[in-house]
Amino acid sequence: MIRIAPSILSADFARLGEQVQAVEAAGVDRIQIDVMDGRFVPNITFGPIAVACLRPLTRLTLEAHLMVERPEDFIESFARAGADTIIIHQEATPHLHRALQQIHALGKKAGVAINPATPAILISEVLANVELVLVMTVNPGFGGQEFIPETLGKIRQVRNALRQRNHPCDVEVDGGIYEETVRRVVEAGANVLVAGSAVYDAKDGAVAAIQRLLARAGSEPD
Repeated sequence: MIRIAPSILSADFARLGEQVQAVEAAGVDRIQIDVMDGRFVPNITFGPIAVACLRPLTRLTLEAHLMVERPEDFIESFARAGADTIIIHQEATPHLHRALQQIHALGKKAGVAINPATPAILISEVLANVELVLVMTVNPGFGGQEFIPETLGKIRQVRNALRQRNHPCDVEVDGGIYEETVRRVVEAGANVLVAGSAVYDAKDGAVAAIQRLLARAGSEPD
């Protein structure tokens, strides 16, 4: 089953709770909260308080995508705030395995993310320790970027590595996910598609946008 994970980076911050509830009504099972520190990426966005404020408003899985230096310093605060899944970058810590253990010790699902220039082989030693692999299909830091087609090969590599290990794990993609690109990433092996601008900037609303994305991906909403 293909899943759409709306990214609230593209939502209207003045109506954030309402916009999360709107995509919940559309049938998605998760949203992504893009956490940026202005150092690992050139932007600053949400902190744990945003997760804490959204947690009572929705039953959706909250994915905290930590685009931050030294994610070890932030994992516990996001877990305590109510994040269900915490995604950290391979490039952001020299102690990736330990950080993933930290996430699991807090009772949360762990994800590992890799940037467009990062070879998939660099996460091969931790695949057994994650429930999700996030392949960035743009350079992280800003919404609304153009999809990088060279990342399709990396998606295939990650999916094949998981199949070889017989490891049930989501392969998520983030960046430039629109109606024109969803089928390509699904055919490459992705099953969770992070979409921000495509959902929240749609003139006919988030529900219609999500339905179109699922239709183009070859899936139907639940």
